[in-house]
Amino acid sequence: MKKQKKDYLALALDNVTEKEKILNLVEQTKKYIGIFKIGLEQYIRFGPEIIHSVQKSGNKIFLDLKLHDIPNTVAKAVYAASELKVDYLTIHTTGGLEMMKAAAEIAKSCDTPPKLIGVTVLTSIDQYALNNELKVDGTVAEQVAHLAQLAVQAELDGIVCSAAELPEIKRHIPDGFEVITPGIRPAGTETGDQKRVVTPQQSIDNGATTLVIGRPINAAENPGKSAMNIYNDLYPRVN
Repeated sequence: MKKQKKDYLALALDNVTEKEKILNLVEQTKKYIGIFKIGLEQYIRFGPEIIHSVQKSGNKIFLDLKLHDIPNTVAKAVYAASELKVDYLTIHTTGGLEMMKAAAEIAKSCDTPPKLIGVTVLTSIDQYALNNELKVDGTVAEQVAHLAQLAVQAELDGIVCSAAELPEIKRHIPDGFEVITPGIRPAGTETGDQKRVVTPQQSIDNGATTLVIGRPINAAENPGKSAMNIYNDLYPRVN
C-alpha cells in the first residue's frame, strides 16, 4: 500500500494540558496529519485513556516514552505498550545493544507489535553539550551515526534523529528503515528549546520518513490551517 502524504506528518500533542483541547486539536488536524504523538507528559497526566481517545480518529499513534532501563524492564514495557495497539514506540539507543535487542525480540512475540524506534541524540543537545556536559567525544553527527548502527544491529524498525544529521548517516541505515525527525520548524517560525532544527522540506530532502511537528501547529491561532499549509507544502516533495 502506497504511503499517504499525511503519514509523513506526526503532530506532537505536547504542551496541551486539557484532554478536551487535545481531542479538539486532533479533530482539527486529522485530515492533514497521519500520526499523533503522545509523549511522556500526556501519558503520565492521562494514562492509557488518552491513547484510546485519540485512536478514535482512525489515525496512527506514536507513543513517545523514550524507554531507558535494564533490558528486562524495557522488554516488559514494550509488551505492555503492544497491548495498547500503538503504532510506534520509542526507546533510547543509549540504553545499549542488549537492551535494544531485548525490546526487539519481545516485540516479535506480540500480537500487535509497535514499530520500535530508537532515539539517538536529542535535538536539544548541541555540540557543546555533547562534548562538555555528556563527555562524549566527536561530533553530534558521528554519535548519531554510531547509535543508528547499533539500532540497525539490534533490529529496531527505525531511529529518531535531527534531519540535520541525515545526509551523513544515510549510508549506515538500510532501505525501509524508519527515520523520524523532530525539531521541525517551517521557515520563519520560532525554534524554542530545539537546537538542531530544519524545515519540513529540508527534512524530506535529507531522507526523513516522518516529520514530528509540535508548536508550529498546536500553538497556532488556527491549528487546522497551519497543518493544512504544512501538508500542502510537502506536495512536490513526496508525490
